[in-house]
Amino acid sequence: MAKVTTGSILVTVALSIGAVAPAAAAEVAGVFSQGRTHLSVVAGSGSAFNDDYFVLGVGASYYLLNGFDVGLNIESWSGGTPSMIKVTPSVQYVFYQVPRVHPYVGAFYRRAYIEDYRDLDSTGGRVGVYIAAGGNMFFGVGGVYESYLDCDKAVYRDCSATYPEVTLTFAF
Repeated sequence: MAKVTTGSILVTVALSIGAVAPAAAAEVAGVFSQGRTHLSVVAGSGSAFNDDYFVLGVGASYYLLNGFDVGLNIESWSGGTPSMIKVTPSVQYVFYQVPRVHPYVGAFYRRAYIEDYRDLDSTGGRVGVYIAAGGNMFFGVGGVYESYLDCDKAVYRDCSATYPEVTLTFAF
Protein backbone atom coordinates (compact mmCIF):
# COMPACT_ATOMS: atom_id res chain seq x y z
CA MET A 1 0.00 0.00 0.00
CA ALA A 2 1.30 3.46 -0.93
CA LYS A 3 2.18 5.76 1.90
CA VAL A 4 0.56 9.22 1.75
CA THR A 5 2.88 11.98 2.92
CA THR A 6 2.41 15.67 3.46
CA GLY A 7 4.76 16.29 0.53
CA SER A 8 2.68 14.16 -1.85
CA ILE A 9 -0.51 15.88 -0.71
CA LEU A 10 1.06 19.30 -1.36
CA VAL A 11 2.27 18.22 -4.81
CA THR A 12 -1.20 16.86 -5.66
CA VAL A 13 -2.89 20.07 -4.48
CA ALA A 14 -0.39 22.23 -6.41
CA LEU A 15 -0.93 20.24 -9.60
CA SER A 16 -4.69 20.43 -9.15
CA ILE A 17 -4.62 24.20 -8.66
CA GLY A 18 -2.34 24.55 -11.68
CA ALA A 19 -4.78 22.56 -13.81
CA VAL A 20 -7.90 24.36 -12.55
CA ALA A 21 -6.60 27.97 -12.42
CA PRO A 22 -6.18 28.48 -16.19
CA ALA A 23 -9.58 26.92 -16.86
CA ALA A 24 -11.19 29.15 -14.22
CA ALA A 25 -9.45 32.24 -15.63
CA ALA A 26 -10.63 31.36 -19.14
CA GLU A 27 -14.20 30.96 -17.85
CA VAL A 28 -14.05 34.39 -16.21
CA ALA A 29 -12.52 35.96 -19.35
CA GLY A 30 -15.21 34.31 -21.52
CA VAL A 31 -15.12 35.64 -25.07
CA PHE A 32 -12.05 37.72 -24.14
CA SER A 33 -9.99 34.66 -23.16
CA GLN A 34 -6.67 33.51 -24.58
CA GLY A 35 -7.01 31.84 -27.97
CA ARG A 36 -10.30 33.52 -28.92
CA THR A 37 -10.74 35.37 -32.20
CA HIS A 38 -12.96 38.40 -32.81
CA LEU A 39 -14.17 39.70 -36.16
CA SER A 40 -15.44 43.26 -36.49
CA VAL A 41 -17.24 45.28 -39.11
CA VAL A 42 -17.16 49.01 -39.74
CA ALA A 43 -19.83 50.89 -41.64
CA GLY A 44 -20.38 54.60 -41.34
CA SER A 45 -19.28 57.99 -42.49
CA GLY A 46 -16.21 60.13 -42.06
CA SER A 47 -14.83 63.51 -43.06
CA ALA A 48 -11.45 64.41 -44.53
CA PHE A 49 -10.06 66.87 -47.08
CA ASN A 50 -13.22 69.01 -46.65
CA ASP A 51 -15.24 66.12 -48.07
CA ASP A 52 -17.59 63.44 -46.71
CA TYR A 53 -16.91 59.73 -47.09
CA PHE A 54 -18.68 56.39 -46.82
CA VAL A 55 -16.51 54.10 -44.69
CA LEU A 56 -16.56 50.30 -44.91
CA GLY A 57 -14.13 48.05 -43.08
CA VAL A 58 -13.37 44.69 -41.55
CA GLY A 59 -11.05 43.60 -38.80
CA ALA A 60 -9.83 40.61 -36.86
CA SER A 61 -8.16 40.29 -33.49
CA TYR A 62 -6.65 37.38 -31.61
CA TYR A 63 -6.35 37.12 -27.82
CA LEU A 64 -2.76 36.24 -26.93
CA LEU A 65 -3.63 36.38 -23.21
CA ASN A 66 -6.89 36.73 -21.31
CA GLY A 67 -8.10 40.26 -22.10
CA PHE A 68 -5.10 41.15 -24.34
CA ASP A 69 -5.45 41.04 -28.12
CA VAL A 70 -3.54 41.98 -31.26
CA GLY A 71 -5.54 43.00 -34.28
CA LEU A 72 -5.58 44.20 -37.87
CA ASN A 73 -8.29 46.38 -39.46
CA ILE A 74 -8.73 47.56 -43.04
CA GLU A 75 -11.05 50.43 -44.04
CA SER A 76 -12.08 51.80 -47.42
CA TRP A 77 -13.04 55.50 -47.58
CA SER A 78 -15.03 56.17 -50.75
CA GLY A 79 -17.47 58.70 -52.14
CA GLY A 80 -15.15 61.64 -51.48
CA THR A 81 -11.98 62.92 -53.08
CA PRO A 82 -9.35 61.60 -52.68
CA SER A 83 -10.29 57.97 -51.92
CA MET A 84 -8.36 56.23 -49.13
CA ILE A 85 -7.51 52.80 -47.77
CA LYS A 86 -6.47 52.63 -44.10
CA VAL A 87 -4.59 49.66 -42.60
CA THR A 88 -4.39 49.54 -38.80
CA PRO A 89 -2.48 47.04 -36.64
CA SER A 90 -3.40 47.40 -32.96
CA VAL A 91 -3.16 46.08 -29.41
CA GLN A 92 -5.93 46.24 -26.85
CA TYR A 93 -6.70 45.19 -23.31
CA VAL A 94 -10.29 44.42 -22.27
CA PHE A 95 -11.06 44.51 -18.55
CA TYR A 96 -13.13 41.32 -18.68
CA GLN A 97 -13.30 41.13 -14.87
CA VAL A 98 -15.83 43.99 -14.79
CA PRO A 99 -19.39 42.63 -14.94
CA ARG A 100 -21.98 43.82 -17.52
CA VAL A 101 -19.78 46.35 -19.35
CA HIS A 102 -16.18 45.58 -20.26
CA PRO A 103 -13.93 48.67 -20.42
CA TYR A 104 -11.06 48.60 -22.93
CA VAL A 105 -7.89 50.58 -23.67
CA GLY A 106 -5.77 50.21 -26.76
CA ALA A 107 -3.07 51.63 -28.99
CA PHE A 108 -2.58 51.52 -32.75
CA TYR A 109 -0.42 52.45 -35.71
CA ARG A 110 -2.20 53.35 -38.95
CA ARG A 111 -1.05 53.67 -42.55
CA ALA A 112 -3.39 55.62 -44.85
CA TYR A 113 -2.95 55.08 -48.57
CA ILE A 114 -4.36 58.27 -50.11
CA GLU A 115 -5.06 58.60 -53.83
CA ASP A 116 -2.74 61.20 -55.44
CA TYR A 117 -1.13 62.07 -52.07
CA ARG A 118 1.82 60.83 -50.07
CA ASP A 119 0.86 57.98 -47.69
CA LEU A 120 0.18 59.18 -44.15
CA ASP A 121 1.16 57.39 -40.94
CA SER A 122 -0.41 57.93 -37.54
CA THR A 123 -0.42 56.54 -34.02
CA GLY A 124 -3.13 56.72 -31.44
CA GLY A 125 -5.04 55.36 -28.51
CA ARG A 126 -8.60 54.39 -27.74
CA VAL A 127 -10.78 53.87 -24.66
CA GLY A 128 -14.34 52.64 -24.34
CA VAL A 129 -16.63 49.84 -23.24
CA TYR A 130 -18.02 46.66 -24.74
CA ILE A 131 -21.61 45.72 -23.97
CA ALA A 132 -23.04 42.27 -24.70
CA ALA A 133 -25.53 42.46 -27.56
CA GLY A 134 -26.54 38.79 -27.51
CA GLY A 135 -24.64 35.53 -27.85
CA ASN A 136 -21.05 36.22 -28.85
CA MET A 137 -21.82 39.67 -30.26
CA PHE A 138 -20.62 42.85 -28.53
CA PHE A 139 -21.40 46.49 -29.15
CA GLY A 140 -18.48 48.86 -28.45
CA VAL A 141 -18.64 52.59 -27.73
CA GLY A 142 -15.61 54.74 -27.08
CA GLY A 143 -13.30 57.53 -28.10
CA VAL A 144 -10.10 57.70 -30.16
CA TYR A 145 -7.16 60.10 -30.21
CA GLU A 146 -5.01 59.95 -33.37
CA SER A 147 -1.79 61.87 -34.09
CA TYR A 148 -0.52 62.11 -37.68
CA LEU A 149 3.22 61.65 -38.16
CA ASP A 150 5.21 63.87 -40.56
CA CYS A 151 2.07 65.95 -40.99
CA ASP A 152 2.31 68.80 -43.48
CA LYS A 153 -0.05 71.58 -42.30
CA ALA A 154 -0.06 73.03 -45.83
CA VAL A 155 -1.84 69.84 -46.97
CA TYR A 156 -3.68 68.77 -43.79
CA ARG A 157 -5.52 71.30 -41.62
CA ASP A 158 -5.00 69.36 -38.39
CA CYS A 159 -2.23 66.99 -37.38
CA SER A 160 -4.30 65.22 -34.73
CA ALA A 161 -7.91 64.19 -34.27
CA THR A 162 -10.24 63.06 -31.52
CA TYR A 163 -13.40 61.23 -32.53
CA PRO A 164 -16.05 58.78 -31.29
CA GLU A 165 -15.85 55.09 -32.08
CA VAL A 166 -18.73 52.63 -32.42
CA THR A 167 -18.00 48.97 -33.19
CA LEU A 168 -19.78 45.67 -33.56
CA THR A 169 -17.63 42.65 -32.67
CA PHE A 170 -18.30 38.93 -33.11
CA ALA A 171 -16.36 36.48 -30.91
CA PHE A 172 -15.38 32.95 -31.98
